[in-house]
Amino acid sequence: MKIRLIHVAILAVYMAGLSRPHAALAQTSQRLGGLSMRIAHTDPSKYQSSSRVHEGAGSMEYMTLFGPQDFNTNVLFVHRGVLHPKSGIGHHFHNQMEEMFVIFDNRAQFTIDGRTAELTGPAAAPCRMGSSHGIYNSTDRPTQWMNIAVGTVRGRYDAFDLGDARVGAALDAIPVFMTIRMDNSLLKTVTGMNGGRGTVKYRRMLGPEAFRTNWGYVDHLLIPPDSSLGYHRHEVHEEIYYVLSGKGRVTVEGETVAIGPGDGIACRVREAHGFYNHSPSDLELMVIGVALEKGKFDVIDLSDDLSKK
Repeated sequence: MKIRLIHVAILAVYMAGLSRPHAALAQTSQRLGGLSMRIAHTDPSKYQSSSRVHEGAGSMEYMTLFGPQDFNTNVLFVHRGVLHPKSGIGHHFHNQMEEMFVIFDNRAQFTIDGRTAELTGPAAAPCRMGSSHGIYNSTDRPTQWMNIAVGTVRGRYDAFDLGDARVGAALDAIPVFMTIRMDNSLLKTVTGMNGGRGTVKYRRMLGPEAFRTNWGYVDHLLIPPDSSLGYHRHEVHEEIYYVLSGKGRVTVEGETVAIGPGDGIACRVREAHGFYNHSPSDLELMVIGVALEKGKFDVIDLSDDLSKK
């Protein structure tokens, strides 16, 4: 019965993604209301509650920002939510896909392949295909959380639960698995990125060697006021941008809309896109790249700094 309930829960998540208004393919987005309908907004009022996820402790709340229907690559989903105090996601394996748990604040105990360490947000730890992972919020405060998943087969999710909530797990002082910190002090200055205006600050936190699927990279990008990531497109890979902080404008296929904290933007293969910061504060983004074919990436700059959009 427990296995059946897990399968039903997974199906419910998948169907919830299909029902979202921006889930239509990018090629038809202009007819269905344009770019504004495709921006995924983090909205706690739309979170659904789930208890004992993968036999973990307590409960969490989350929503689906993107599902497999939003991409040509094998992105399975992007979930955004909150881990309640003394709650988490139980230890489980993935054999046909990869996930990365992200925390944006507070701290949480991350487990990869049975080893556990506590990370302070904003931070993340990828779980490569064939490995196991879990997460537990041991604190008395909620932890803001995200989960990104990429598969080997389009739309196919898999998990094998270990019946281990990881409550009270022994902690390593130094993690013995891959972790990343979204630390602005680690960013490097780049001038005219993709033909953009001014300078931005940028770091590739994980590259394709970190993954076994077609997941290509995880980047951290900060766009200061009156600067931009220039207009460009990719022929062989897709990107997901998530606004960590600040406000700005995104242009996709000639259409421009305002964006703010908690917004997600999916840029599919061959869609021209770029970002301009018209606000008085920095625009901070996390960027996920996923390839159609493992290890193949490209960029075509379109000579537009988007300052007039």
